[in-house]
Amino acid sequence: MKLSVGLIEGLEAADVELLGRFTDDSGRAYAPGRYRFDKEITLRPLDEAASFAVEDIVIGVGFHWERKERQVFRGDLRLIRRKGLTAINDVSLEEYVTSVISSEMSASCPVELLKAHAVISRSWLCFPKLYPESVGPGNVSMVKGDEITRWYGREAHRDFDVCADDHCQRYQGITKAYSASVSQAAQATANEVLQYDGKVCDARFYKCCGGLTEEYRNAWDDRIVPYLISLPDTDEKGHVLCDTRDKVLLAQILPGFDQETQDFYRWTVKYTGEEIRELIRSRLSEDLGKVVALEPLQHGPSGRIVRLRIRGERRTLIIGKELEIRRALSRSHLYSSAFEVERESETFILHGKGWGHGVGLCQIGAAVMASRGKDYREILKHYYPGTGLGGLVNG
Repeated sequence: MKLSVGLIEGLEAADVELLGRFTDDSGRAYAPGRYRFDKEITLRPLDEAASFAVEDIVIGVGFHWERKERQVFRGDLRLIRRKGLTAINDVSLEEYVTSVISSEMSASCPVELLKAHAVISRSWLCFPKLYPESVGPGNVSMVKGDEITRWYGREAHRDFDVCADDHCQRYQGITKAYSASVSQAAQATANEVLQYDGKVCDARFYKCCGGLTEEYRNAWDDRIVPYLISLPDTDEKGHVLCDTRDKVLLAQILPGFDQETQDFYRWTVKYTGEEIRELIRSRLSEDLGKVVALEPLQHGPSGRIVRLRIRGERRTLIIGKELEIRRALSRSHLYSSAFEVERESETFILHGKGWGHGVGLCQIGAAVMASRGKDYREILKHYYPGTGLGGLVNG
């Protein structure tokens, strides 16, 4: 199976370094070197080891780790013109999966975690292709009176199958050095997918649940997905798996920029009422006046807030679901919507837990399981109850 991955959009021109020999559709050959392209072109490698580098690819769009990187890829490079140039990488499914598991996590991860991630990354990708009728609505915005309900679903991309950033799955080509364990994990699970009742699963994942995983319907559309339910992320002794301060393990599993976030299990954010007013005005284009109260109206089983009432001196607004709450109360995103509100005079203190939406596999918890000798089948069974493994037909 071949995939098209969108790398970057809106370029006036693409600065590309060819690290090997390429050819275009006219038969023109390109020697290794730096090139600047300002029109549509398709470049194909002339040997298996050839790769190309693209400058200034934005990663972590809208999140607190957003930055630009030079990234290196194998496969074909297509430049198409829309509003500016869009750079697209055409690559095989298994090459894609190999990259994702060393981009979402680190290439130095325990191999059983890499195997588990290979299975769920492959499953997540194939689910909408196989069952388009089962994919929930994409980005949804509902405004009713003083209540805004939004969620950010699996929006189809016009010109490619998936994007390369967190909106889909992190895909950074061969930028992050492959290790023997990454190749081993991809090869050992080649063509393997997570299944429930004979169908490939919509396998969701995130960084840290904070102790309890969340139900699918509290992050996206109101459907019960039987393998995406809330469950305790604990071991046989009842200890929370993702509550780890093992610096050696975290250095093995988190990419460099993720290691900047050390307070992922429990965290605290402080705002004045006027600061929250400015956040809401900036993020939602709503002026509530100075904020005087934050009142959770609905929680998911993990403690994540699904509906939040924000009382201002001028008016009141109710917002949901979890990601919209995270967006509204931060210049980027809060780590999660699982927080309790404490008031000290003019200051609101948010005591939070976890990093991400909490649905499906907890990457930190899964890493701890793998470090304790659990194999990838046990990891997947823990986070996706009732599932099994199967082969991807015509994979």
